Amino acid sequence: MKDTDFCRLGRAVLETEAAAITALLPRVDHDFATACRLLLDCQGRVVVIGMGKSGHVAGKLAATLASTGTPAFFVHPGEASHGDLGMITPGDVVIALSNSGETEEINQLLPLIKRLGNALVAITGNPDSTLAATASVHLNVAVDREACPLGLAPTASTTASLAMGDALAIALLDARGFTSEDFARSHPGGRLGRRLLLRIADLMHADDTTPRVSPDTPLAGALLEMTRKGLGMTAVCNAEGEVIGIFTDGDLRRALDEGIDVHETPIEAVMTPNPRLATQDQLAAEALALMERHSINALLVTDTHGRLTGALNMHDLLRAGVM
Repeated sequence: MKDTDFCRLGRAVLETEAAAITALLPRVDHDFATACRLLLDCQGRVVVIGMGKSGHVAGKLAATLASTGTPAFFVHPGEASHGDLGMITPGDVVIALSNSGETEEINQLLPLIKRLGNALVAITGNPDSTLAATASVHLNVAVDREACPLGLAPTASTTASLAMGDALAIALLDARGFTSEDFARSHPGGRLGRRLLLRIADLMHADDTTPRVSPDTPLAGALLEMTRKGLGMTAVCNAEGEVIGIFTDGDLRRALDEGIDVHETPIEAVMTPNPRLATQDQLAAEALALMERHSINALLVTDTHGRLTGALNMHDLLRAGVM
């Protein structure tokens, strides 16, 4: 096969699966809204079941629900009939995925689910199936054809089920008022969690590690303070501890170019006044945005009265994985 043949077949698959998803739009209707309300009103947890490829989609749906504010978990139907059915309690809502709607391992569980009184949301490609008829509400994800040229491998059908599951999860996310901070709390180890949870106070240099000098400190003294603290800058504070300026490596280069006497010149004469400041309760991601917007590599951190409490530089954000 030529490269063009591979590309042609790949595009055909994507076109088929895109058509399958587009066909779902008119099916996001009253039944979809009913399913959302059942899930939103769930007093327990959402239990998602499915076999084979549908099982993989079911596992992904359970994970997406759980990470977006709807407590959920996956139960394998084959294991459920051998003891795992005990994981389902009367207050739970069950979502069952089966393209045919006649998956034996799932249909065996239907009488038991009904006996427990669980609401059942069926996602199938067969509205006339046993599963669809038994369910409290049925979501139709039927496709015209699979993307597989043999018409056998679940491709477009699993894509349609996955998309419908995502639609449910995101509709519920919005209905619950789920925020980016809520999402971050369930993803503390990920990059997004770090960006949304870490605050400047978690990363900044504070107390004796923060470089600071008074306005009348000679430039040479300020350089010693910068060297000791190793942040490439120093805050300049008045007697009340309020920040009145900053002196950075860049300011030093400019001062040396002008031939300034480092022993006689007070730092106030060469500092940058009114520097960009941050507060320690701001998100670290906000500090990064501020640095990038103003093309600076460090920020001084103050309290609400403008008094110095710490310092933060780009290396701190890099080490924390915020950028």
